[in-house]
Amino acid sequence: MKKPPFDAAPGVEPARVPFGAADVPVAEKAGRVRAVFDSVAGRYDLMNDLMSGGLHRLWKAAAVDWLRPRPEARIVDVAGGTADVALRIARAVGGGDALAAAGGGLTVIDINPSMMAVGRARVAAAGLAGAIGFACADAEALPLADASVDAYVIAFGLRNVTRPERALEEAHRVLAPGGRYLCLEFSHPRLPLIGPVYDRYSNHVLPWLGDKVAGDAASYRYLAESIRRFPDQPHLASMMATAGFERIRVRDLAGGIAALHSAWVI
Repeated sequence: MKKPPFDAAPGVEPARVPFGAADVPVAEKAGRVRAVFDSVAGRYDLMNDLMSGGLHRLWKAAAVDWLRPRPEARIVDVAGGTADVALRIARAVGGGDALAAAGGGLTVIDINPSMMAVGRARVAAAGLAGAIGFACADAEALPLADASVDAYVIAFGLRNVTRPERALEEAHRVLAPGGRYLCLEFSHPRLPLIGPVYDRYSNHVLPWLGDKVAGDAASYRYLAESIRRFPDQPHLASMMATAGFERIRVRDLAGGIAALHSAWVI
């Protein structure tokens, strides 16, 4: 198993954290990540189609299906700027009218205003502006009260957080007893034949696609490296347990190219 690059001694603040292939000072990462997503916001979902061959749509559908959202639940979609997952959740519970009638709440939280501008436009176009709220905030410091959320979803966002372990602690803090945590993230292929092919694809094809489609090879080189350096499935499960989560389960998708991590607050 690969050692997570985020590991530090308990109670010790790391001086540097991963950003792509390099390590950068802790104070710099959020700004660098924000610049990446400012650059790709307008074509982010298109690039997800290209990067995953459209599979990200199936993976998000699998996440929402496993979540089994209820219209009366208080749900946050963290790092969900373009609202792709939030829209799926809203449709799964019967739309805005069902949310309003049941008294539930669905909020997208993201640190990047450019990504949320895309999400707000998509939500308005879907006629769900009154059903899905937005808040600009860091996953490490959510503007939510303790035990105020029934479900917390984060899709393809945890690896971009400066300190994922803090984001996990925050998720545990805001979830009420019986609350569900669900993380969808690119991960580490566990089938021997997939790994080398996927590495070549992510290291060479993704930057090329980023250059041709979004005019930004550097941002997609970062995205590929962020996937490579993110903790593998067992280590992420271990980090979740350290944050206090229980009943942790992992589902590999496409042989481990992506993975769903589910857990509960008991």
